[in-house]
Amino acid sequence: MNILLLEDDLILSAELCRFLESNNFTCDKIYDGETFLRQIKNNTYDLYLLDINVPKINGLDVCQTIRSFDKNTPIIIISAYGDISDKKDAFTRLADDYLVKPFQFEELLLRINSLLRRKTPSDSSDQDIIRVDDLIINKTEQKVYRAGNEIALTLKEFQLLVYLAEAQGRTVSKQQITEHVWEHNFNTNTNTVEVYINFLRKKIDKDFKLKLIHTRSGFGYYLSPL
Repeated sequence: MNILLLEDDLILSAELCRFLESNNFTCDKIYDGETFLRQIKNNTYDLYLLDINVPKINGLDVCQTIRSFDKNTPIIIISAYGDISDKKDAFTRLADDYLVKPFQFEELLLRINSLLRRKTPSDSSDQDIIRVDDLIINKTEQKVYRAGNEIALTLKEFQLLVYLAEAQGRTVSKQQITEHVWEHNFNTNTNTVEVYINFLRKKIDKDFKLKLIHTRSGFGYYLSPL
């Protein structure tokens, strides 16, 4: 089980990770919210531990950002703030649990194990989430995010984006796209595919230096950060 810890107290962070690793977890530690959000774009974790008062992006805002595309991975807030208003704020942002510092590590372990027991394979959204650099596609909810911002797509745009993403960087031809996205329900001699690729580029790539949708001349299209 992989845990990602957001904690800017270097001593506490190291001690927590050592404790968790001694109990058969892997633990990665991050010291600021901005780096934490970058870390989860290309890595999968089973549980998040978030301190609130951390640099750059606080733990509550990190929690809210995670929940914008991941409803299921358990989140425990660990904070020195113990007022009911602080706890209410955390649970409003869909945290699963809240532990006030200082706390016994054994109590944290009990809460972690309790949350992980509730997480059945059917709860996991991993197979329904596709990540390509800072692009996140939630297939279940039919939502797309880039750099944490939701991008509104039509149904066909979404289906085309999913097909490109599931190719995992491989080039797909116009014919393959028409077969899988439109199922031959339109004249393949038209420029519909090119039109929709352009629609996607305007929404996915236009405002970003790093372009994800590429053309391989004479072969087709692919989705990749490279």
